[in-house]
Amino acid sequence: MIVHELGHLFAARRCQVPASELGLGLGPKLFGFYAGRGVHFNLRAIPLGSFVRLDGTALEERSVRQQLFVHLGGVIFNLIVGVAAYGTIFGWINLLVAAGNLLPLYQHDGWKCGVVMMRALLARKSQPIERAFTFSGGFVSVVIVYAVIQMFR
Repeated sequence: MIVHELGHLFAARRCQVPASELGLGLGPKLFGFYAGRGVHFNLRAIPLGSFVRLDGTALEERSVRQQLFVHLGGVIFNLIVGVAAYGTIFGWINLLVAAGNLLPLYQHDGWKCGVVMMRALLARKSQPIERAFTFSGGFVSVVIVYAVIQMFR
């Protein structure tokens, strides 16, 4: 997960989007340290997930291409590491993390990219359309995961 979040952090830096925290895990902070350039690295109590806390307002002010780059930065890093370490467990994990994050599940990278593209196409935010996308994205993700599981049975 750290590879993935470093990808988001790298992309945010390239697009001049401020980041204040790189969190490994969720929930209460166990310990942390200042990692430089305004970013705090924090290890959290629940080892499910990770995140980079970005300035959302600054991100929304960037071009659609830059927003997509920041949202896909983690997937890009996972793919690079997955290909570089191909054939190893570390390589496979990175490829799976990349694939999983492309699913349009709520608050995952694929969903965020879909929302950015919808807002660009509509030239505005639309809560009903974003809710419909969120619901249908979850349904499509379940269908995709089911199909993949059936392929490997």
